[in-house]
Amino acid sequence: MQYRTLGRTGIKVSPYALGAMMFGAIGNPDHDDSIRIVHRALDAGINFIDTADAYAHGESEEIIGKALKGRRDNVVLATKLHLPMGDDPNQRGNSRRWIMTAVENSLRRLRTDHIDLYQIHRPDPDTDVEETLSALSDLVHSGKVHVIGSSTMPASDIVEAQWVAERRNLERFRTEQPTYSILNRGIETEVLPVTQRYGMGTLVWSPLAQGLLTGRIRKGQQTDLRRAAYFKHLSDERRLDAVERLIPLAEDAGLPLTHLAMAFAIAHPGVTSAIIGPRTMEQLDDLIAGTEVTLTDDLLDRIDEIVPPGTDVGTLDMAYRPQALQLPGLRRRPTAERAAA
Repeated sequence: MQYRTLGRTGIKVSPYALGAMMFGAIGNPDHDDSIRIVHRALDAGINFIDTADAYAHGESEEIIGKALKGRRDNVVLATKLHLPMGDDPNQRGNSRRWIMTAVENSLRRLRTDHIDLYQIHRPDPDTDVEETLSALSDLVHSGKVHVIGSSTMPASDIVEAQWVAERRNLERFRTEQPTYSILNRGIETEVLPVTQRYGMGTLVWSPLAQGLLTGRIRKGQQTDLRRAAYFKHLSDERRLDAVERLIPLAEDAGLPLTHLAMAFAIAHPGVTSAIIGPRTMEQLDDLIAGTEVTLTDDLLDRIDEIVPPGTDVGTLDMAYRPQALQLPGLRRRPTAERAAA
């Protein structure tokens, strides 16, 4: 395993990070089996684990905490906060009030006294980024958190957070966690150049496009219908058409589609690690078998022909959408004002 430096933090991490979203009720409810998957990943050289308080409502963190007993010092442990953890409107978001509560809950579930990388899961338009950075800085200074990061931030928000940190002498976001795959390359336009400019590590999620780049979901075939019915992006004709072009490309290269997809995700110089999210040992073993795969320039050029650089082929259902896109009132003048014009 060739380890990489997480931005300018000096922390060395594996190019594959073990994502724990599938551990618990949402994916694999068997704690012992999930723990075996964690241990298999660690034994294979993966030293980077990413989870979140919201994954299975804390159950994922609890599983990771049990799995790391006796092995905590050899793992770079990342978790996240922001998503709702209860009905109370203050049990979510990026406020100081919630951050100070959420971190203690995560530390307890993870059975540790520190978190290596603590990330905000989504931007919070209701909270001043200075408020968020101030609270996170206090956690760094207390030793409960070593490094802080963001997730799914637009490039403009990343820049603003960096400026605020510099002006207010606060800890700055050292990492960003965006979605990135052959089918979703939009971050190549601005996000990756910005993170590179600021020396941030980039931990990308969904490099297999939520399963589309496994080849299990094919156009015109009755495969994996349960997931396809639940997620609209798994039945998007544009995405399925791109997959049909990628499958023979992988076959010509003598690679499983999963290995092609993962090698692509970590080939970009702005990407530090790509998150894998296995639910079963079989899935993990398949991905681990491809850790040494390197794509040639010719192969990368052929991928560019199918999905041009900086292009998204459709969007993931769980991708972050800024309020300006979600709320019509933020992009439409009042009726009376439009009529007067």
